[in-house]
Amino acid sequence: MDLKAELLKSIWYAFTALDVEKSGKVSKSQLKVLSHNLYTALNIPHDPVALEEHFRDNDDGPVSSQGYMPYLNKYILDKVKEGSFQKEQFDELCWMLSAKKNYRPEGITGLVSRRQAFQIWCLFILLSEDKYPLVMVPEEVAYLLKKFTTAMGLEWQQEILDEMYSQNSSYTSGISVWNLLEIIESGRFSAVTTKESFNLAIVDVFQEMYHDVLKKGYLWKKGQVRRNWNERWFVLKPTNIFYYVDEDMKEQKGEIHLDSNTVVEAMPDKEGRRCLFCIKTLNRTFELSASDVRLRQEWMQGIQTAVRLLVEGKTSLHKDLKMKRREQRQQNEKKKLEKEGELSQLKQLQEEKEWQLQQTEEIKKSQMELEERRKELEQQGLKQQEDLQKALEKQLRETEEARASMAAEIEEKKKEAEMQQQKIQELEIMKHKMEMALNYEIEARMEEEKARVAQARLLTEEEIMLKQLMSLKEEQEEMIQKTQQEKEKLQHEMAEKAKELEKAYSELQDLRQTRKQSNQNLVQAEKNLRRASRTVKHWNVQLNRLMQPISPGGRQNKLIISHRGDIALICNDSANNEQQQVSKSSQSESPSEDSSGDPEEGIKDQLEDMAISKDRISPTQPNGVGS
Repeated sequence: MDLKAELLKSIWYAFTALDVEKSGKVSKSQLKVLSHNLYTALNIPHDPVALEEHFRDNDDGPVSSQGYMPYLNKYILDKVKEGSFQKEQFDELCWMLSAKKNYRPEGITGLVSRRQAFQIWCLFILLSEDKYPLVMVPEEVAYLLKKFTTAMGLEWQQEILDEMYSQNSSYTSGISVWNLLEIIESGRFSAVTTKESFNLAIVDVFQEMYHDVLKKGYLWKKGQVRRNWNERWFVLKPTNIFYYVDEDMKEQKGEIHLDSNTVVEAMPDKEGRRCLFCIKTLNRTFELSASDVRLRQEWMQGIQTAVRLLVEGKTSLHKDLKMKRREQRQQNEKKKLEKEGELSQLKQLQEEKEWQLQQTEEIKKSQMELEERRKELEQQGLKQQEDLQKALEKQLRETEEARASMAAEIEEKKKEAEMQQQKIQELEIMKHKMEMALNYEIEARMEEEKARVAQARLLTEEEIMLKQLMSLKEEQEEMIQKTQQEKEKLQHEMAEKAKELEKAYSELQDLRQTRKQSNQNLVQAEKNLRRASRTVKHWNVQLNRLMQPISPGGRQNKLIISHRGDIALICNDSANNEQQQVSKSSQSESPSEDSSGDPEEGIKDQLEDMAISKDRISPTQPNGVGS
């Protein structure tokens, strides 16, 4: 059992003690106080807000043990380190909370003090089963009570405990700690002499089982420096041997660390000391002396047991013994179940064997009855056979007589049979003919049936075609009606289009007349333009002639004025060329103006150009001529 499981058992008693109403729930304020005390007892840093954070989403009501367990594991038990706290003080805290509610020593003999009651409570937690609510099985109760009895030097009497179980059958399934305290307080399990001896026995057993004290007592130890012998109180535990000045254990003088390499050996007597033995460790060898050989043997066995536990990786002898006893109980229970199964099988086989014997007796009895019945039937059969033989002989005689009469009748019957045979042949011929006629009739009916089926099919198809024709006729009528409407609409539209066409035709005639008039005007304008062009050319020639200066010499400069009003002086040789170019340009410009589609505007432009040319020439001509 690990440390966490041991602590949880003690905390379970503390939690249930706070559940005053026995509802399985405890208020948060009480859990805060309990958690604070657990922090202190287990030497864990306090975390005052952990409980509030853990139950932050819950209401302010009480908390069940299932709700408290996650907080207990996370914030307390998971932080516990073995050896960092005093487990006895922790258990005493849980005992104080639990005993305040459940332990009532009033009215009892007072055999056990409150301190020893706490120690019994601790031993109960150590030996109880790992199931809640915690109980001790009868075997563990007997083991503990036997330890108390042996520690007092008394003889253990199992019969007293068995009698107690017989008086209270509920104890056989397990005993609670409060029932155990009541049994021990009553002193019924053994003849307790005095209260002091019983309390000392409880203390010894508590030291042995709870504090893992394998052995304790006075031994003589040889010093390392002075090499003198001193009597010390030794306490053997699985990992160490502590030695004190006396049994009060107030002043510790030293300790011996044990490990897997520790060796204990007996030594011969020397220096006036007897029953010597030594403990050899890696660092030192300790020489010890016991009072007698038996005590020396007990100490050597105890030390060897401690070393064996260390080699096996175990820290407590009684925890190991408890697990072995539990395994032994499980094996015994398993064997008991197997034995019960074997007994049930044997019982079943015995029942089957008895049943088979009973069946055998019944079969034998039935066989004897059958044998008697068979004999009776044989006698009845013989008698019936004799009667039957007589009857058969009588019947044989009657049969012979009947055979003779039957022979005559047979002859008559043969003749009748021949006649019947002939009639049968005739009937067969008639039957054959009737079958042929019947087959012919059947074929005719089948053909008739086929014709009826074909006629029905044709009628169905005709009906379908008729429905299709009717639907087509309806569609045709709808189409005709629709076509008639469209025709009337088209006629109306055609009438409107005809009116528009007539109107457009009249407009076209007007346009043609207008175009014809325009063509005539254009022809007249072209004639006027050609006439004006000739006039312009004439006037240009006259103007050029008038503008020629009079100068001596063969080559004369001429002043040329175009119809655009430009003035240029050119040589006499190039005057004619220039005049030809001007006449060509005028001819080339006239068609372009005609092609522009507005000949009258072209004529107006030419006339304006001519006027401008004249205006430009008129003021400058005298000066030019004079020069």
